[in-house]
Order: sequence, then structure tokens, then C-alpha cells
Amino acid sequence: MPHTFDLILRGGTVVNHDGEGQRDIGIRDGSIVMIGNLAQASAGEVVDCRGLHVLPGVIDSQVHFREPGLTHKEDLETGSRAAVLGGVTAVFEMPNTNPLTTSAEALADKVKRGHHRMHCDFAFWVGGTHENVNDIPELERLPGSAGIKVFMGSSTGSLLVEDDPGVSAVLAKTRRRAAFHAEDEYRLEERKHLRVKGDPNSHPVWRDVTTALQCTQRLVRIARQQGAAIHVLHISTGEEMEFLAAHKDVATAEATPHHLTLDASLYNTLGTKLQMNPPVRDASHRDRIWRGLAQGVVDVLGSDHAPHTLEEKAKTYPDTPSGMTGVQTLVPVMLDHVNAGRLTLARFVDLTSAGPARIFQIARKGRIAEGYDADFTVVDMKRTETIRDSWIASRCGWTPYDGKTVTGWPVGTIVRGARVMWQGEVVTPARGEALRFVQAL
Repeated sequence: MPHTFDLILRGGTVVNHDGEGQRDIGIRDGSIVMIGNLAQASAGEVVDCRGLHVLPGVIDSQVHFREPGLTHKEDLETGSRAAVLGGVTAVFEMPNTNPLTTSAEALADKVKRGHHRMHCDFAFWVGGTHENVNDIPELERLPGSAGIKVFMGSSTGSLLVEDDPGVSAVLAKTRRRAAFHAEDEYRLEERKHLRVKGDPNSHPVWRDVTTALQCTQRLVRIARQQGAAIHVLHISTGEEMEFLAAHKDVATAEATPHHLTLDASLYNTLGTKLQMNPPVRDASHRDRIWRGLAQGVVDVLGSDHAPHTLEEKAKTYPDTPSGMTGVQTLVPVMLDHVNAGRLTLARFVDLTSAGPARIFQIARKGRIAEGYDADFTVVDMKRTETIRDSWIASRCGWTPYDGKTVTGWPVGTIVRGARVMWQGEVVTPARGEALRFVQAL
């Protein structure tokens, strides 16, 4: 008897845990129910994927969508629209909103705001602070919680935990993997005088290699003392990559497309558009981050999408905010690296799907397999496009990659069996839902 499905993806090159091959995928009730030759099957909708690659849905585990409180530059709807236009099916959003995401009430508010208003699935990092440390065992298990995120530098107010006792107290309470922005706040304060007014070239001088490495070393030492699992965000130095290679039992690592693609020579043309924390550094660090990726030290790619308006960026350094868009450009920028031979498509899938699902224990996500959610990033590996500001759906409307020509392009985003984006158009009303995590079920 022929099989019947809600949706069949027909004839695409499927990339999953057993390699690449031309297969059909049958989807029913939002789940993958069959992979193989489904020529005799029928479905309510059949999508011709011949000539395209079907990847597990890309998960971006570090975005700032600015809602609530800073919605003049982004909100959950616009940020997630940018995500699905770029082929991203799920995001983890950061806690530095206003109010901060540091309580059960603030988390529940974000989950409610995102439900069926965001175009992709989502989870929210909860900020670990001196004040909420005793609530952490509850906060990291609540619906929609990605876990605990700590800023050891580059933050203000209660979200900053710069001291070793504070970090130790947080890690004593966590059971899930906690994420960290590792820049040494004490050193940042000492070196503020090195910022040169009007010259963003001084940004990586102020926030130097030692600022990052020293903090990452402190963090790993504390994690060992507490027997805790940690995730070090946006590695920006070769020294950190080499250090973390010796500590993979406690620490996972994230690399970003901007630290893998851009370099400090661009401060002269991009100015404060290149300003990020931690900074984009000289090409030698970029090359050593690539080496860490090739050696398997890097576990995931995250965009660190952190939009600011052009008006805010146009102020005079250092009175300018750090951050750039990235969620919409993660897939095309990295597929261009795949086509250039810098990493394989299988490694890209591991960094953006299987990797985040594995280290954060996301339920039913991260691979194309029977019983998993029908999340797919459909890409045309041969398509060449030029990234333009006009393509960017983020409310701030710009990208540091404006004018960059890439080969490899997202043509479809499917979330739990629904075509959300196809050929550059959002084609389905928002239906994003909170991710579920094995350790919180």
C-alpha cells in the first residue's frame, strides 16, 4: 500500500549522519517519518529539490533580538524573519534586554512574545548574576530556557559577573552547560585609556589578546573546581583556541563567521561597523581560529547577531556600540567557505546542526533522521549572489558583508514540516515555538 505524507521533499542531495546521497524525505505531523525512494508515495505537497542540498535545520545558538526594551533596532519578529530568510530554523536569544532575562517571569514573558510570532523555533538564555544564583537550578530547567549565560566582561549592572567567587557560585549551581562571554573586566577597565577617540583601530588594542585569554583561563580553572560544563562564546584569538584544545573535557567552543571571515585591516573601510566584542583581530588570529576549527576544537558556529542602527554606529568611537548583524548571513558566508575548500559540507552541518543539538541536548533537532522534527535548510551550492544591505531583514538594515559575492545560497527554510521561506520569500505565517531540552524534560 503506498505511503501518504503531508510533505515530500523529492530528489535533493540529503546531508546527514550517514553522508550525502540523493533521497526523498517523507514528513507527517511535523516529523520526519521516512527517508529513501518515495517515488510511489503521495503527499499533500511535493517540493522538487533536484539540484539542491537538503541539510538539517541550521541552529544559531547566539543572537540578540533586543526585545523587550530596545526594539528600535530589532525585535523577535524582525530578527526571526532575518533568520529564516538566511536558512536558520532555530535560535538561542541572549538575556541583555530591558528588563534583563534573569527571572522566571522575564523568561516566561519572552516565550509568550515569541510563540507563533517568531518565524523560527527559539530558546532564551537566562542571565546568571550575583543576585539570582540560588534560582539557577530552577531557571535552567524552565520551558524555553537555553540555560545560563554569564558575562564576565562587556556588560553592565547586575548582568556583569566579573569576579571569580561570583563565577564559582554560578557554576556550583548549574547542571546544564553554561555559556560565557570571556573577557576580563578588570583588564578592560585598566586599559580604557588606550582607546583613541575617532579611531576604531584602537578597539582590538584596548580589548587585547590577554584580555580574552586571561579570562578564558580563569573560567576553565573555576569550571574544573566546580565540575561544571562550560561553553566559551565567540573565540577571537589563536591563543584561546590552543588553550581550549587541552580542556575539551569541560569546555566547548564557538566560532563566529565574522572572526573567520573578516580581519582588522577592514577597520579602515568599515569603521565602527566592524566593532564587536570581542574584537575582530588581525589575519593571523583568523587563520588560527580556522586551524582550531580544522582540528575539531570548535564545536559550533554562532552568528552573535547584535544589531545597532546606522545612527548609533555613526557616532564617534568609543561612544559607539559594539555589534553587527549576522543571523541572515551565517549560512551564505559559511557556504562560500565550503565552496572555497576551507571546510566540508559535512563539517558545516556538524557545526550548525548536530553540534548545537549535541552539546546543548536539544530534543528532536539537529539531524535528518526518522522521529526528528522536520527542520531543513535547503541550499543551492552552485548559486552565486552578492550580499546587499537591501536584502537584510533586520530592523537596522545593514550588514558588514554588503557587496560581498558568495557561492552557496539558502533557498528554503522548513520548520517542523512547514515551508517558512522559499526562494527568498517568507511564505508561511509565523509559527515558531520553544525548543525542548533533554535535561529539562
